[in-house]
Amino acid sequence: MLILACTAMLVSCKNKKTETPNEEQKSALQQKVEEYAYFDLTADLSKLTDSEKKLLPIFFEIGQIMDDLFWEQTFGDKSILDTISDPWMKDYAMINYGPWDRLDAEKPFVPGYGERPVMANYYPQDITKAEFDAFEDPLKSSHYTILTRDENGQLKTVGYYEAYKEKLDRVCELLDQAIEITDNPSMKKYLVERKKSLQTNDYYPSDMAWMDLKGSNLDFVFGPIENYDDGLNSVKTSWEAFVLVKDVDASTKLDKFVKMLPQLQRELPCDPAYKMYVPGTTCDMNLYDVVFYGGDCNAAGKTIAINLPNDDNVQAKKGSRRFQLRNAMQAKFDKIMKPIGEIIIEPSEQNHITFDAFFWNVTFHEVAHGLGVKQTINGKGSVDNAMQTENSSWEEAKADIVGLNLVLNLIDKGEITDISAEDAITTYIVGLLRSVRFGATEAHGIANMMCYNYLFENGAFTRNGNGTYHINYDKARKAMEGWIALILKTQAEGDFEFAQQYSKENGTIKSDLQADLDRINKSGIPRDIRFNQGLDVLGLK
Repeated sequence: MLILACTAMLVSCKNKKTETPNEEQKSALQQKVEEYAYFDLTADLSKLTDSEKKLLPIFFEIGQIMDDLFWEQTFGDKSILDTISDPWMKDYAMINYGPWDRLDAEKPFVPGYGERPVMANYYPQDITKAEFDAFEDPLKSSHYTILTRDENGQLKTVGYYEAYKEKLDRVCELLDQAIEITDNPSMKKYLVERKKSLQTNDYYPSDMAWMDLKGSNLDFVFGPIENYDDGLNSVKTSWEAFVLVKDVDASTKLDKFVKMLPQLQRELPCDPAYKMYVPGTTCDMNLYDVVFYGGDCNAAGKTIAINLPNDDNVQAKKGSRRFQLRNAMQAKFDKIMKPIGEIIIEPSEQNHITFDAFFWNVTFHEVAHGLGVKQTINGKGSVDNAMQTENSSWEEAKADIVGLNLVLNLIDKGEITDISAEDAITTYIVGLLRSVRFGATEAHGIANMMCYNYLFENGAFTRNGNGTYHINYDKARKAMEGWIALILKTQAEGDFEFAQQYSKENGTIKSDLQADLDRINKSGIPRDIRFNQGLDVLGLK
């Protein structure tokens, strides 16, 4: 445990003292902080049962522990905040969970810190990729272990429960309280199984139980989930938490699309060999207002939709659950999407930028994660493993463009009636510009750039002399189909070498786009949102 504790502190540099920035730097930091527009996380709680209302304080406390654990994984702890005297720098460190700007190529903004270590605190700071590859331990690639060194300096794996035992034991105590309070049998089962998962590092049973959660107006997503912060292998998962209040009536209207998933899979524009996987139809699609973000999902750019679990085995048996976070989504559209569209899209096409189109595009982005292929067709194993460090960015690119294809398909079938194809395409292109402002160095940013560059190079849109975009809707559809075919082929064949070269050449921001982004940034449009959240914001304190 002493070795673990020392390892966990390697990145945090607890005793490092920072300097107060000069006036020019202070102004720049203030501008960066103010690029995140505040938004109150509230919801209509009138339909919650008495027991569900009693769960909220418990879920919030667990969520805060998930937040603390994320700090520990990706930086070390919050002690850096005690070393910063400038309030804007401290605020920006809180937004980014450390001294590196997550939306600006991970550049350090706190004096005394250099390049962000790609291994974060999932691995020893002196580990090399060759050493990891040579290390013979079947648990080294587990989503739920960290690597550290023993007393002889040799690599060893440590399960998450052992690594974070003190905090997770407190979570288990809180879960015991929640298990006693809830009167929903499926919620009780989920919480019981999740507690076991925290203690065993086996999350399959609790993921399966979560898939069966029914009849609850409240949902709680928490644990080690996404692997974006593991820059060495894209394997180790980060702690996070969402507390969600369900809109039951609106969710019911989304149910019909679940039954259509096998048909939508068959109709994807690609070689039949690349769409043999049959998606599950026992999953659900729901609309929620989110009332708490913690950990990974709260770092810099905020999640506005959920598609979980990530476990392919769970998805093969039960599919996945897809949540649209309406209040956060509306905030991003009103504060960011619409203003960007008014700058970048030519006036005659701006009427096609709508919240409903944004909602459907985001909804089916999450659906698209469950389509395509999960196993390679040439014996390379799972797509996740075969694509190695390219897996996350290509999977996000797939979800982006396949999601648009699904929306257009359903519009053509008359299943989506509140938007036009032009609405979907225009809003999608504006969405790429919104998202790429998050930077092009992590999975989502690289995916956005690959999508943008492919569509642009294939005539989906052109730039007018004044810098606005004109969209060619016919060419946009053809470009979409070509990009889908290329992505699914690359994934199905597990062609890591091609994927790596392609993303290197096409996953970057080129000069014309940079000029467009500079215009957007100078306009004062927020880059993303941040939250006022808590029981007091909900009126419960």
